[in-house]
Amino acid sequence: MLLIFDIGNTNIKVALFESDTLVQQWRISTDSNRTGDEYFALINVLFKDYNLDIKLINNAVISSVVPQLVKAFVIVTQRFLNKEPLIIAPDIYHKLPVTIPPTAVNEIGTDLLCDAVQAWETYHKPCIVVDFGTALSFVSVGNNANILGVAIAPGIGTAFKSLFSNTAQLPSVPLEIPSSSLGINTTMAIQSGIMFGYKGLIEGLINQIKLDIQKQENIKSESIITIATGGLSSVLTPITKIFDKFDKQLTLNGLCTVAKYALK
Repeated sequence: MLLIFDIGNTNIKVALFESDTLVQQWRISTDSNRTGDEYFALINVLFKDYNLDIKLINNAVISSVVPQLVKAFVIVTQRFLNKEPLIIAPDIYHKLPVTIPPTAVNEIGTDLLCDAVQAWETYHKPCIVVDFGTALSFVSVGNNANILGVAIAPGIGTAFKSLFSNTAQLPSVPLEIPSSSLGINTTMAIQSGIMFGYKGLIEGLINQIKLDIQKQENIKSESIITIATGGLSSVLTPITKIFDKFDKQLTLNGLCTVAKYALK
């Protein structure tokens, strides 16, 4: 089995793959102050609850957008497997089925790289992946499996929290789509501004990205697939038809695919 650590700004996903199949996953809070020993103790409890035989794990891979936690999870891997993990980093990018612009090699987030790899592996078509995480990220892949570029905006949840934490009189409200954009109370007003506002942001940015891809790749807009992923990827489903595909596990599956190429 393959053990995956997907370290995000808000949560860390711990996952197990058997070949290409996700067999189990857990989600724990990201805390950059925790040590490797603390994370080992926490994850060890999860494994024991699952009655996991550690001997069945052959390799481990780490993807992190929180650089200071990489060392902690190297320690976790060493304690579990007595071997070094594969770390998703520029030194393995030449083995992957997608190409990265030279200016972005040291800058592209490993989560977005995994999104791009898995999208290409799955569809083999130009695509735009929108990752609904702490940040709302758009990564585009062209005709020849080339990553064309990235756009980043604050995530929906991040915008919600920012609004509440920086205003004295606005309450925290459920992250839900209101019945109308015409808010008749504070809750509806906030939900309208965030939900319909993000609908406009996402649709507008996707359409702009499609125009730029058309110019650069000389292809029709209809041939570009739009894919939503991430924990909040289904939030806007009822009010937008901009997405062709929804795949909440795209990043994890991408990590498994990246590991497959890198460990050859």
